[in-house]
Order: sequence, then C-alpha cells, then structure tokens
Amino acid sequence: MQSVAQAAGVSPMTVSNAFRYPERVLEETRLRVFQVAAELGYVPNHSAGILSSGQSRVIGAVIPSMKNSSFYKYVRGMQDRASESGYELILKLAETRQDETAAIQTFIGLRVAGISLVGNQHSEEAIDLLRKTETPVVEGWVTDNVLDMAVGYSMTDATRTMACLLLKRGCERIGFVGYGGASARRYSDRLPAFEEVMAAAGLEHHRVCIVDEADGFGAGPKALEALRRIDPDIDGVICPTDIVAAGVIFECTRLGWKVPERLAVTGWGDYEIASEITPGLSTIQPNAYEMGVKSMEMIVDRVSGVTAANAIIDIGYDVVKRESA
Repeated sequence: MQSVAQAAGVSPMTVSNAFRYPERVLEETRLRVFQVAAELGYVPNHSAGILSSGQSRVIGAVIPSMKNSSFYKYVRGMQDRASESGYELILKLAETRQDETAAIQTFIGLRVAGISLVGNQHSEEAIDLLRKTETPVVEGWVTDNVLDMAVGYSMTDATRTMACLLLKRGCERIGFVGYGGASARRYSDRLPAFEEVMAAAGLEHHRVCIVDEADGFGAGPKALEALRRIDPDIDGVICPTDIVAAGVIFECTRLGWKVPERLAVTGWGDYEIASEITPGLSTIQPNAYEMGVKSMEMIVDRVSGVTAANAIIDIGYDVVKRESA
C-alpha cells in the first residue's frame, strides 16, 4: 500500500479509501490509484481490513440457478450496486436446500457484511444460524414470510394475471406446467394460484404436469405431450419459464398447431427468446436487475446504520403482451 501511495502521490489512507470506500475519494484520484495499483500488481488485503475494523466489505449471494437470463440480470444488479458502494460480491450456486445451508455456513465463516438469498424456503439449520449470528439477510423474489428483509414480487399475483390473460382470450381448457426436483421450491406458489383462478371461473384445473428444468427447451415438447394425454383438446398453457414456453411453441409447429389459435401459450421471465420467437411470447417481466440493485442497497444501508423505511419492498412485475396469448 505504501508503494502505491508514493507512486500515486497520495497518502496510504487515500489508497485504502479508494478500495474500501470509493465514494469518499475524488474520481480522478481514485482512477489514478487504481491505475498505479494495477501497474504495481497491488491487491488489497480484505482480511486485514476486517481484523482492523471488525467490518467486512464483502457480501455473499446464494443463487439457485444460472440457467436463465433473469438470474443473470439479478446478479448483474447486485454486482453493480455492490461495486458502487465499495463492496465485493461473492456468489455461490446452490440448487438444493442442503447446498444453500452449506453456502450460508461458508459466508458466515467469512464474516460477510450480509447475505442475499433467493426465495423464502430454507432449512431450519440455515434459519437458526442466520438468526443466531444476526447476519443481515435479504431474500429476493419474494414479499412474504421473510426472515429479515426482502425485495421481490408476488408470484401468486403474477400467476393469477397470466391465467386471467388466457381466460380473457376465451381459453377454458388451460394446462399448467411446473418444475420438479431441486427447482420445485422456487415455483411452489404458482400452482395454487392457478387452481384458485380456474376454480373461481368454474373451470377444471387438473391439467397439470411437472417437468425437469435441466431439460431446457426439451421440457416443452414433453410438457405438451403430457398435457395432451390428460386432455387432447387443451387450448391454453401456462409455462414456468420462457424456455419451456418456447419448447411448447416449437412442438406446436411440428404438430401443425397454430399459436395462439389452436393453443395459447404464456411464458415467464421475458428472456431474449421471448421477443425473437414467432409468434412473440406473452410473458412476465420480473424487473430482475432492479431487484438485484435494491437487495444490495438494503444490505449496505443496514450495515451503515441506516434504518429502512420498509423492510419488505414489492418491486412489482410487468406483463409483456405479445402474439402467443
């Protein structure tokens, strides 16, 4: 640090602040420090900072999947906001509750400033550990039954919205596709919402099938085949992601079915393929980037001693109406 300070013509404290509290250093000075540090191969010792201040500049995030662009946007938002605040973001992929618990244990062992999780379904061990250590926690993608803080939207409301979209089209024999296995816990709120809307409309809601997220686009044809076995005259389908929905549309093309005339299809996520496929896919846009930004803001504010006006933020969602439904 001393060598960087001398070469940049600043004090060691300025070098330290440039890396730990960038908002406290003028941009011109900060960039000069970073350039000199890169030339000298200097890497700040975050462990030393934790020992001296008792406060970590690292935030941990546990992500259940990186298979869709929504989670990529979510992580991008977290990364951008963390960097702006002078924090480092560490990611761990955890597809199961056991993996998530292990990741939380690792982060707490590293004395992170806070932890970002996805969803509100965690193991009792993880919940107990987070509460005992009083680690600041933000749960993303949910707005109820939270541990500490949360930012997300109601998947129940969004599912109702998509079901009503199909009903308004005149669909009555609507099918529902869900994910099973390790992914099931992230989608558990959707099926009850679908059943509720169908029952309220006086319609049957038994056209349900479960697919494996790992099958990607291939889950779409499998889902449609399963739903056709339940009801050959199915006229609408709600899919868990745009990937599955695209697979359903591909299968409709193979069968000679017109979308949406023969089968109306909805997706979820507003991935890139939603606007590129023909017909364009009607879907839910979950504002994932903004969700990531806000989750980091909540942790940074908590660590900084700022009292949040609202510990639970409903960031909402958008319905993107295209030609498929």
